[in-house]
Amino acid sequence: MIHACGHAWTHDLSSRAADQRASFARWLTGRDCTDCWRTTRSAETAGREEWLAARRATEQQAAAEWATRFDMPPLEGPEKILGWAERCRHQLVTAAHTALVAEGTWDEADWADLEEKVRTITRGGWWLDQRESDADDLPELLDAATANDRGTENPFR
Repeated sequence: MIHACGHAWTHDLSSRAADQRASFARWLTGRDCTDCWRTTRSAETAGREEWLAARRATEQQAAAEWATRFDMPPLEGPEKILGWAERCRHQLVTAAHTALVAEGTWDEADWADLEEKVRTITRGGWWLDQRESDADDLPELLDAATANDRGTENPFR
């Protein structure tokens, strides 16, 4: 059969049920052959990986600047997750500020109290666990955090 890329391949369709062979063959002719598909995919993957690395570096820099600006403590945990956890903390806390203060009914005093609670959670894994949470839920999530999620640093800085 001739694929969309113009290459001819012979496919063994005997493993398909008889009533599914014609539609599968039609589907195959609308796709690139395996070699062309792999070539295209590897080129796309390389470009996507470069884009993703650049995006992560930008997000990491923003998270580090935010942590410094708002006096957030360093996170604890395995080295390989700390950058990801820092980005998750930054994204969740900034989204919560937008939802609760900028668009919500909280004032800056309420936010300052919540920000102090945020500083107590230093286990990187906790922030990763919350990465898909709604920003509105941050106060409840912080209240539900256990002693294992809180650091051993002096809370009075």
